Amino acid sequence: MADKNVPELTPAEEAAARAKEQAEQEALPYKWTQTIGDVDITILVPGNLKGKDMVVEIKKQSLTAGIKGQEPIIKGDLPHPILLDDSTWTLSPAPSDQKALEIHLEKHNKLEWWPHVVTSAPKIDVSKIVPENSKLSDLEGETRAMVEKMMYDQRQKEMGLPTSDEQKKMDILKKFQEQHPEMDFSNAKIQ
Repeated sequence: MADKNVPELTPAEEAAARAKEQAEQEALPYKWTQTIGDVDITILVPGNLKGKDMVVEIKKQSLTAGIKGQEPIIKGDLPHPILLDDSTWTLSPAPSDQKALEIHLEKHNKLEWWPHVVTSAPKIDVSKIVPENSKLSDLEGETRAMVEKMMYDQRQKEMGLPTSDEQKKMDILKKFQEQHPEMDFSNAKIQ
């Protein structure tokens, strides 16, 4: 559903916006991709460098990465917090006598897309992201439970039956009625 405050773009305006976004992303000194749960950044560096030649500082809300003694290639605040213990970096061989500094950031909130890696970088339009299909079994415990509940509630609504929350309220009311038979519940309404 479109936002009423944002005018619809014509196909030409949409194409121009996509081209501008792509040009901005290609101009960055790094490449990045994301899934709903993580962000991966790749920075190509000269092939003669070793891990000890790199400066990589991953913090919960910021990232700095580059070559020792030089200005950082990427430095800034992250748009959202990450899980430090699950975020890593490696230096691996790449084509053309280069190496790839690969940084993996595990998102704290696995239910949102990032518009950029660092807040000073150009944004992408996250509303245009088409996520890859995933299996329910790929999801982690709490996320999986939430998705299963949403799917159950949707099926219940389609069949005209109460959702899990509505059923829980009805069960509580029924139990209360059983404990208090002297009370009249004929006009009780569940909201």
